[in-house]
Amino acid sequence: MLHDLERDPVPTYDELADATPPGSAWQAYGPGDQLGSINRVSPERIAAAAALIRSGRRFGLDYPVDAFEPYPTGTRRPVEHRVFANNEFHRDDWLDSFYLQSSSQIDALRHIGHPEHGFYGGLAPSENTEDSDRLGVDVWADAGIVGRGVLLDVPRWFAARGEAYDTESTVALDADDLDAIADWQGVEFRGGDLLLLRTAWAERYLAKSLEERARTPWRLSPGLAQRESVLRWLWDREIALVAADNLAVEADPVLESDFRTPGARPPETGVDHDGMLHRPLIALLGMAMGELWRLGELAEACAADGSYEFFLSCKPLYVPGGVGSPPNAIAIK
Repeated sequence: MLHDLERDPVPTYDELADATPPGSAWQAYGPGDQLGSINRVSPERIAAAAALIRSGRRFGLDYPVDAFEPYPTGTRRPVEHRVFANNEFHRDDWLDSFYLQSSSQIDALRHIGHPEHGFYGGLAPSENTEDSDRLGVDVWADAGIVGRGVLLDVPRWFAARGEAYDTESTVALDADDLDAIADWQGVEFRGGDLLLLRTAWAERYLAKSLEERARTPWRLSPGLAQRESVLRWLWDREIALVAADNLAVEADPVLESDFRTPGARPPETGVDHDGMLHRPLIALLGMAMGELWRLGELAEACAADGSYEFFLSCKPLYVPGGVGSPPNAIAIK
């Protein structure tokens, strides 16, 4: 059930310092909450967002499920699509080795935990098992994620200022940068917005041959800076979802961070998340995050008509206990 924002407003980011644990939103939306930031998208805000549909132009925001194969991190195997027929005039199909976060994706709240506090709401790692469906993506699939979308176009902002920009470099965007881009585009935030950050990383990566991709250092990408000021910016503007067209939403690799864990050792397998925004954003604030979204065509349209707002729908697959899902996202202008 959605939290009633008018009856019970959520605290500011600085007020979360008094929460348990400090800096968490575990009590902000009521006991037992599993929706996290999607509570920000109230029915009233959704109804208002519908008025943004003027031309009816639609922009699919998902890349094909096999677009990023082989997956840059090397942790997910290629998907296999099988088609079969029971008779001459029938076709059916299935997917093998379908990693739900192998292309355009949305992360469920059970995806990333905090090394000191566990997963969102206090779910312990020992309880976040294959047999559990708590914090699964099905919660958002059932609720639906729809509302006012806003796009911030990083490459065009750099170009407008006459500054060099490289999608294969670590450009860490802080809160002041986000404000500057929004001001340049004439964007105002209204609460409950679904924020899309275009870095053009995916566009450049997918333009490469397989041989060129194999030579590309995947941990080089523009994105959000690992700063507390960025958390405060997202929280106090009541952002309900933040999605980007890169691998992590945040800048990669982590160069400077407010979130390092003293004495932390890299894991034996998988990506080292120490210092990343993923931990406080997902595990503490319950923020919905999307990665590898297809934003190029939408950005072109926004630049052409001068409007960077639109109606946005994101409908994850209804996978009980799913750790992630293709977003099935579409923007309508």
